[in-house]
Amino acid sequence: MLTNEQASDIFDRIKKFSSADEVEVLFSGGRFALTRFANNTIHQNVQEENHTISVRTVFAGRTARATTNKFDEDSLRRVVESSEALAKVQHPDPDLLPMPNSQEAAGAGEPPVATRSAPSRHFAETAAITPQLRAESVKKIVGVAKKHKLTTAGIFSTSESVDGIFNSHGLSNWHTQTLAEVSITMLGADSSGWQKANSPDVSNLDPLRMAEIAAKKTIDSAHPGEIPAGKYTVILEPSATLDIVGFMFWDYSGMAILDQRSFLTGRIGSQIFGENITIWDDVTHPLQSGSPFDGEGMRRQSLPLVENGVVKRVVYARGTAARMKNSEFQDKVGPIEPTGHGFPLPNEMGEMPLNIVFAPSQNSQTVDEMIASTERGVLVTRLWYIREVDPYEKIVTGMTRDGTFLVENGRLRQGVRNFRFNESLIHMLSNVEAMSVPLRSSGEESFDMVVPAMKISDFNFTEVTKF
Repeated sequence: MLTNEQASDIFDRIKKFSSADEVEVLFSGGRFALTRFANNTIHQNVQEENHTISVRTVFAGRTARATTNKFDEDSLRRVVESSEALAKVQHPDPDLLPMPNSQEAAGAGEPPVATRSAPSRHFAETAAITPQLRAESVKKIVGVAKKHKLTTAGIFSTSESVDGIFNSHGLSNWHTQTLAEVSITMLGADSSGWQKANSPDVSNLDPLRMAEIAAKKTIDSAHPGEIPAGKYTVILEPSATLDIVGFMFWDYSGMAILDQRSFLTGRIGSQIFGENITIWDDVTHPLQSGSPFDGEGMRRQSLPLVENGVVKRVVYARGTAARMKNSEFQDKVGPIEPTGHGFPLPNEMGEMPLNIVFAPSQNSQTVDEMIASTERGVLVTRLWYIREVDPYEKIVTGMTRDGTFLVENGRLRQGVRNFRFNESLIHMLSNVEAMSVPLRSSGEESFDMVVPAMKISDFNFTEVTKF
């Protein structure tokens, strides 16, 4: 694994090769290992270690990047030459700011929004996972499948990674992290079940329990019936919640407001969700993961995005905040300051909150309690193939899968065929009747978040599928 000291030495060598006004180097990479299984047997085991450096140079407002994964003298010299050659032929960017120094990046002088530091996200136990240990976990998963006469497929992966940034103004940030992830699909003759989870700490994962849950979903949803499309009370398990709400967080961006492509345009400061919806972006949350600094090295602030249904603010990269202060929107968007959510420059995306945390409800309910209080509804364990239909009303469409159930008189009655849905996220988050305790959750359509299960009224199913 590349160390902070080694990266610092590489940066010093790169500076000697450069004649640019400013130099920035991003370091990323690490070790990644994956055990894949299908048809109740392991069929792939891979492992790699790779580190890359991305060199950005600046000449009088012109900037560009070049990347390499070779760190010998000739390769470092070539990557600097490539970056400089590309930068010199760019058009000057009038909005390009000087690179931040360490004091600016740390947020010195800013009013504190949160005082917690991000916890360590590197765990020796996770880093030490071997192919044999992953295989032993897969053996347990396969054992569950065979016990229930099902077929299983999925992955068990582990990684140890680094992220770092150095620039010629003295900024130096370094982050190390481990991550373990398990995804399990159980297949029956006409039904399926799925569970997925990840964590920097492998001890937080229980593959055997996940396999039993996936198997139960498969068994309980066998021989699915058909109920008509329409509006139902829907209970979304946390993974389903994550995958659908994830489609709105690209809009919590100053650049999206400036480009007038955010559904929050004209709505900041207004209540557009139910009073029980409060959402933070909080990299310091103990269930979150990721680097405490952004693509320019700025400290990620912990911010309230929504409070009691009212949109409070969006996030900003340094350049976006400077542009916003001189725009027509400056008096309509709440506080304007760099928040540490920018992507590496140059980019066309600006910024995005990546550490979403839903606040707990005052009266949290378990999924079982939500089911018990539902006269007629649908339990959804997973959503997929989600696409945006109306960007301003945030209407999305998609399908259920891997365990969809009819709820009647407070009980799960049977598995049902899957649905296609068309639903506005504004409408959905205004009709949340109950929520569970938020958990770190994983899906396939969006990034990991700390989200609850949700009971939602009048969720709009538009079509019944054939499976």
